[in-house]
This record gives sequence, structure tokens and C-alpha cells, in this order.
Amino acid sequence: MRHNPHHFADDPEVVRRLIRENPWGILVSCNGDRLVASHYPVLLDEDGDGLAVFTHVGRPDDQLHGFGEREVMLIVQGVHGYISPSWYAPGATRAPTWNFTTAHCYGIPQILDEQANLRTLARLVQRFERHAEHPMLLDLEWAAPVAKGTVGIRLPITRFQCKVKMSQDKDPETQRRVIGALRAPGAYHNPRLADEMERALATG
Repeated sequence: MRHNPHHFADDPEVVRRLIRENPWGILVSCNGDRLVASHYPVLLDEDGDGLAVFTHVGRPDDQLHGFGEREVMLIVQGVHGYISPSWYAPGATRAPTWNFTTAHCYGIPQILDEQANLRTLARLVQRFERHAEHPMLLDLEWAAPVAKGTVGIRLPITRFQCKVKMSQDKDPETQRRVIGALRAPGAYHNPRLADEMERALATG
């Protein structure tokens, strides 16, 4: 990911919030002479030391990734959207762009045993079911044989690259105009991105 001092974030709390609010990640490995990517939900490890996530892959994705002593990359993407130069203040640079938040997280996966994997799956279900009108928790007796078709991992994140690109390099008038345009009705209506811009710009 190209480094830009306007958009670089080195605070682990920024990554934690990104994972909490966007718990769908891309797991990327280099297995031999090929790249492998899988898409799975991720759960922040709130109890352990340091920055880490729990996730799982369905068999045989574990073999495709070749989990072992090699580092893997987890990509987490936040809210994002197109920014039209027609929204900029007069005299501002006219180039269109895309605002986004993303993190590339690196670490060596730790394979969970069957019981730890089952507990992780139960926590994942609980994490998402709590927003359902009639939540249904995972029946562990039913889930135990199903869980055997998955491989659970804990990924300690030993390093990361995080980019929060929310028009920090633009002048204040352009920033206000972009936020207003994202809140307005139309093809690029994106109030969540406007909220993210306000949060990023407020924290400097």
C-alpha cells in the first residue's frame, strides 16, 4: 500500500475499530508459487494481549492456504466511496478520487483445536445474531459435527499498514462541500462516508 503521510495511521485502536465495525475480511496467503485469497468473517480478540483476530476457513481452504509458519495478510475494508471534483471549492485540484479506510494486517496463524474452534464459531454467531429480531444462539451439540468441516485460527497481528483517506489533504471548504454532497440525495448519496470523514477530520 503506497505510503502517504496525510493518510497514514499507526494507532492500533484505529485498526481495532475498523475490524469491529467491518468484520468481513480477506485472508491472503502465498502457498508455493500461487496466491490464495478467502473471504470470511473476523472477530476481534478482545481478551488477549496485543492486536489479534479470530476467524475460520472451510475445509479444504486450510490446505489451499498452506497454513504453517508463513505469514499471511488479512485485509479489512471500511466504508468507502467516490469523490467527484465537481464538489470541490473553486480553484481546488480537479482530480476525482476515492475516500476509504483499509488495513493490511500481517501475522502467522495459530490453528485452534476443535473445542476452541467451536467456541469461536459460537461467538461469531452471537456477535451477529444479537442484532436479529429473534436471536438464535448456536446449538453446540448440533454445531459440533458441522464445525469439523472448518479450521479455526487466531491471527496475532504483528504488524499492519493502515490508511485513512478522508480528504485530509483538501482545504476546509472543499472538505465541507464533499461532506455535504455525500449527505445529499443522488447517485453518490453516502452518509456513512460523510460520518467517517467528519470523524477522521475531527481527530486530525
